[in-house]
Amino acid sequence: MTRRKLLSFVGLGALLASTGAAWAAISRSRNPYYQGPVSDHFNGLVFSDGRTVSKGLADVLRWQTGKREREAFPLAYQAPPQDKPPARVEGVRIVHLGHASFLYQAAGLNLLIDPVYSLRASPFSFIGPRRVNAPGVAFADLPKIDAVLITHNHYDHLDIETLALLHARDRPRMIMPLGNDSIVRARIPDARAEAHDWNDRLTLSDAVAVTLVPSYHWSARGAFDRRMALWCSYMLETPAAKIFHIGDTGYHDGSLYEDLGSRHGPFDLAVLPIGAYEPRWFMSDNHMNPDEAVKVMLALRAQQAIGHHWGTFQLTDEGVERPPEALKAALAEAGLPEERFRPMRPGLSWNV
Repeated sequence: MTRRKLLSFVGLGALLASTGAAWAAISRSRNPYYQGPVSDHFNGLVFSDGRTVSKGLADVLRWQTGKREREAFPLAYQAPPQDKPPARVEGVRIVHLGHASFLYQAAGLNLLIDPVYSLRASPFSFIGPRRVNAPGVAFADLPKIDAVLITHNHYDHLDIETLALLHARDRPRMIMPLGNDSIVRARIPDARAEAHDWNDRLTLSDAVAVTLVPSYHWSARGAFDRRMALWCSYMLETPAAKIFHIGDTGYHDGSLYEDLGSRHGPFDLAVLPIGAYEPRWFMSDNHMNPDEAVKVMLALRAQQAIGHHWGTFQLTDEGVERPPEALKAALAEAGLPEERFRPMRPGLSWNV
């Protein structure tokens, strides 16, 4: 057996082992995270974004154990120097912490989105995708955090250990889609965790509001809890800028983003994932590529965009530099200037 296939089998073993707690919970309840009324996107057991998505564990096995064209990440991928944010900002300042994690400072409010400070995006400390650069802001340099926004429960977005550290230090409000609060409270019983549905609009301060909106994605912490917690994107309204933030999404036919752009746009900024997209036969349902990200920026009527979800954890087969290279090519193909949509590296910031 080759080393690559051995690592694939070890990774699959970790995936299956991580389902133990979820399976025990499901044996007590059909959905361990959420019990609520049936809706147009919840059938009483699982959530849906309206698509028919057929990929399952058999496809994971086919991808992980079959012939692959995988370009391995380097052990270290140099990032700009770590940012040292101010205590508060009256306009808008956004710092990329790495992968899909961001610090938003807006109108005197400090928010984190999908903060991951752990070394691995994994249920285990000894195996799973390992970060190749430090967070863009050291944890000790984070200002006091008022609220945390979680887009969904995958380990590269919902990092329980980071949330526990934030709770112990700042006791922030934690906002997330339906069902994810149960996951947080299982580790942090007194967390200020609250769960909301798509299209719920929440006031964060006198000046800042956030709305949960759909995305083309899914959820799971193991192999037996697929789609049992909801996922979302966020629209942030601030006095200085209106921002659309996607943690993860597929493109599908693009109609969701045409609709959201028509009803809620234009936006000053779209924060969009551009990585973790190869191989396309497997990833296209739930992860868009840079060409599709440009289409989403245009559909949302966004004046500018920044790209994330690349360059920190290797989740898929493309190399570390492929997303920014593909984004540059997609912008040229669309006749757009490179400054319209910039790939963002950890420690870099965007300011109004």
